[in-house]
Amino acid sequence: MNLSNYLLMKPELSLIAVFLLLIFYDLFASDNAKKYYFPIACLLFLVHTVYCFFISKDVLTAFGGMYVTGAAQITMKSVLNIGVFLIFLQANEWLKKPESIFKRGEFFMLTILTLLGMYLMISSGSFMIFYIGLEMASLPVAALVAFDKYKNNSAEAGAKYIFNAIFSSAIMVFGISFLYGACGTLYFDDMFQSIYSSPLIIMAMVFFLSGLFFKISLVPFHLWAPDVYQGAPTNVTLYLSTISKGAAVFALMIILYKVFPALAGIWQPIIWILILLTITIGNLFALRQKNLKRLLAFSSISQAGYIMLSVFSGSSAGMSATIFYVFVYVFSNLAAFGVISAIENKTGKVNMDDYNGLYLTNPKLALVMMVSMFSLGGIPFTAGFFSKLFVFMAAMESGNPWNTVLVFLALVNTVVSLYYYLLVVKAMFINKNDSPIETLNTDSYLKISLVASVVGIFCIGVINCFYEYINTVSFGF
Repeated sequence: MNLSNYLLMKPELSLIAVFLLLIFYDLFASDNAKKYYFPIACLLFLVHTVYCFFISKDVLTAFGGMYVTGAAQITMKSVLNIGVFLIFLQANEWLKKPESIFKRGEFFMLTILTLLGMYLMISSGSFMIFYIGLEMASLPVAALVAFDKYKNNSAEAGAKYIFNAIFSSAIMVFGISFLYGACGTLYFDDMFQSIYSSPLIIMAMVFFLSGLFFKISLVPFHLWAPDVYQGAPTNVTLYLSTISKGAAVFALMIILYKVFPALAGIWQPIIWILILLTITIGNLFALRQKNLKRLLAFSSISQAGYIMLSVFSGSSAGMSATIFYVFVYVFSNLAAFGVISAIENKTGKVNMDDYNGLYLTNPKLALVMMVSMFSLGGIPFTAGFFSKLFVFMAAMESGNPWNTVLVFLALVNTVVSLYYYLLVVKAMFINKNDSPIETLNTDSYLKISLVASVVGIFCIGVINCFYEYINTVSFGF
């Protein structure tokens, strides 16, 4: 081990540099200088985001293969960076509140720490690094969920999240320990050579996957998500439903096809059933919701099922579809939660009935929410339509008739999801309201985030250059 190993971790080192600069600024800056903390923090993270686009995408390993970097890993990290940057922009109004302004530094630092953990998950070549990254990505999130600790819902959500994180991590470690006992190694490449179909290894794989399914909130491991999403601050909910989920799905696909391809005949039917249950139950429960944060929580559970559809292909096309879907989903959810955040911060209203007649008083916010609902529902010609199309194509690539059945059932569920997405549009544009939400003035940071999200939804949908690029990337499958 030498310094050259660390120098290969350029995204992680850049992110650590941002973290250290922000923590020293928060600790030692004068009260007058701290007025500029938010724009400086956003600027530093933007520099980091841009820098990651120019990092070499050659496939390289460090620490004997424990850390892997390449085009796939750098691309996924860049997608997460863009999402986190826009989430930071949306958080300004919330962090300016008297109960939050004194701890805004903690918000940035905790978020950056969780992102660093996700970086390690994405670049892991060993279960050791993967688990360290997973814990680094999970534990600070509990503090973020309970950030508004004097609000009962936030404190309760934090407690629920930490207990579920503990149990899922314990189950996962149990499975990893069995894998180590059976194979004598924690390295993905070495374990690939040692994996065979035996009761011990199958049980180990099931335990490991069960723990990871909690993080992705696949049914029936989803029960924590609606309460946590509703109770957490809106910006944290957005982070959980997009960034955290995207990183976990990417890591899962890498592990399935680099460690467990020999057991594909066992885990593929299991995931087939879980995808169907996740999409269906997520949609059915979303139909009953009146609170918009809970509605989008069940929507995100259903979306997790769609993201997992491309797992079946085990090809570069499947991985490309996964990254593209996450990228589109980030923009779509950013637009929706941006509107919810703007209204909640000013009025405290989050129920669908409160949005009746929103177009009359806040036409721009209503239009942004409509575009977001259309993209989440997969209506042409939004980016959401193309992301679902590519995922369905990847799922059917193998030619397995059962995958065709699953895609058909997913298409039926897409029609169901359109109903509750369009209910939100109906409330804003058609339903009458004697006392609609008053005209709101949103801050410049939120406006930039919303404009970027809407532009992303249309540009990524119509101009699929990003998908064409990631389709040329070698993922090692």
